[in-house]
Amino acid sequence: MPTRRNRRRPTSLFAVSGLAVLGITVLGITVLVPVTSALAEEAGTVDAAAVESASPARQKPSIRFEEIGESAGVRLIHTTRSFGERHKAEVLEMFTDGGAAAAVGDYNNDGFDDLFVVDSELNKPHHLMRNNGPGKDGRLSFTDVAPQAGVTGGNDAKSICADALWFDYDNDGWVDLLVGRFGTPILYRNEGPGKNGEHTFTDVSAATGLTHFGNTIGMIAFDHDNDGWLDLLFANYFQPLNLLDLDTPHVLPNNLDYADNGGGVTFWHNVERGEGRGFVEITEAAGMGHHTGWSLDIGHADLDNDGLQDVYVAGDYGTDRLFMNQGPGADGKFTFKDVTEEAMGLDTRKGMNVDMGDYNRDGFFDIYVTNITDEYMKECNFLWHNNGDGTLIDLSRETGTCDTDWGWGAKFGDFDNDGWEDIFAVDGLRSRGEENYIPILLEVIITPQIDFSDVNSYPDIGEMTWSGFQKQRFFHNLGDGTFKEAAAEVGLDNDLDGRGIGMSDFDNDGLLDLYQTNASQPALLHHNRSERTGNWVQLKLVGTQVNRDAIGARVTIEADGETYMREVNGGNAYSSQSTTRLHFGLGTAKQVDTVEIRWPGGKTEKLAVKDGKPPLAINALSRIHEGEGVVH
Repeated sequence: MPTRRNRRRPTSLFAVSGLAVLGITVLGITVLVPVTSALAEEAGTVDAAAVESASPARQKPSIRFEEIGESAGVRLIHTTRSFGERHKAEVLEMFTDGGAAAAVGDYNNDGFDDLFVVDSELNKPHHLMRNNGPGKDGRLSFTDVAPQAGVTGGNDAKSICADALWFDYDNDGWVDLLVGRFGTPILYRNEGPGKNGEHTFTDVSAATGLTHFGNTIGMIAFDHDNDGWLDLLFANYFQPLNLLDLDTPHVLPNNLDYADNGGGVTFWHNVERGEGRGFVEITEAAGMGHHTGWSLDIGHADLDNDGLQDVYVAGDYGTDRLFMNQGPGADGKFTFKDVTEEAMGLDTRKGMNVDMGDYNRDGFFDIYVTNITDEYMKECNFLWHNNGDGTLIDLSRETGTCDTDWGWGAKFGDFDNDGWEDIFAVDGLRSRGEENYIPILLEVIITPQIDFSDVNSYPDIGEMTWSGFQKQRFFHNLGDGTFKEAAAEVGLDNDLDGRGIGMSDFDNDGLLDLYQTNASQPALLHHNRSERTGNWVQLKLVGTQVNRDAIGARVTIEADGETYMREVNGGNAYSSQSTTRLHFGLGTAKQVDTVEIRWPGGKTEKLAVKDGKPPLAINALSRIHEGEGVVH
């Protein structure tokens, strides 16, 4: 069996600003030139006459980000849980500082994506940052409404908050909030607006059955059996031992390459429970119970185009796992098959992130996984190219996406609207003093018979740096199967200890922005200020028979002879959730010709040009309800 290395080969549409562009070919390269800016109303279109009469300035698109976290009110400092005066406290803190998380979601349905930002320290509150939209000066601003909403808690004496996820578990039209913990999860039901218009949330964890203890670091929501209700999958790092009340020092990985004493995953099926909805654990029945690795992240997509959502698990200290959805068995229950060995082979790397995107536009979703590349681990990332035949090939080196140092979160997104998805990746473990921890750690690693599971085996860290002060990476998709690293050029090369990435068009201007969380450091909001970008469309899908969030829905767009594909996902990428809107860059295309929506379960809708009118407004957000088409 080949190894991976060998195989590398409610709810109204709102107005947004529009941008007309002219495509000009210079030396065989098509570039985009801005022509005019206008307000695109619900069904607005670009002024074609203005496009045709534009001045033929021959300039390339320019990607540029401006960091506005402080002025927008979201430069929030994450605090890692302190383990106090206990022995090896810094070691435990380092193993639990991945909880600098953020979740993007429009909790009040006002048309602007909001942010939930997690803290991890004892009694420290979280932040529900309501997006106020751009003000009269065009600047974004956010207001923290967490205290009024009732979602500040969770960091108690025996629990560490580590992740968050928006999803509508009861299909009432309001997204609910799930907080993952090293402890038991918290599910807050969105009660909708009160008399003052503000939303409040109710803790329904016990009522919904989410009371099992787990050291959860990642969560996704998707409908595994297409019954119209969103299920939950948790990635658990440690075994279910309370790190804040330990009776054993044997809590760390038992092997640096093949550890099998981690928390694995837990799978929760959304079912009727009393008068409402709730969850029952079906990990074993679903075919995932044998995975006992150190799960750091999970992601989902339909990888084989059969209409069912498949799952990839990024495993630290041991192999990643690929679970393919087998559909219903004789008993009608859906199960997953572990196809890791035959699809891509086992690995020994430190998988940190899972995101899915069709980077080469061949109609199959590919997978981007960050690993570790530093002084003592030269692993290289995975860019798993989907061959479309049930196998994946790692092309990270060939595509130029191999090295992100000590990688964490990474996201696919078309940041210049040229029609090709780029990748932003954050990195860095621990930035402290001048002394380097790695040489000291190496002495331990080469010690015979060392027990790596014993926290006492690790040398004290103190104020030493471990793979810190690393620059973030931005991989610009060149459209030829390769990427160019350009973080410094675009303004994303900060050296904070990145963890999660919340991606959204926060000001609805047609350009994707980035919220970067950092361990024990301030978060950053990178406002996309790119110029001379391509045309675009955004879609907000709303399920009526399928899950309300339309998670798992696939949209294929044809425009000017080109085909683009996206799926709505429920939380892909490490320590973060990005927008559930679908964003398509269209390059120089001036209109969309067809839109095909495959809803979860296989039902499809096709929208096309009718009576000379395109199915979607260009440079605008369109809201599509299942079975109703575009809703104005």
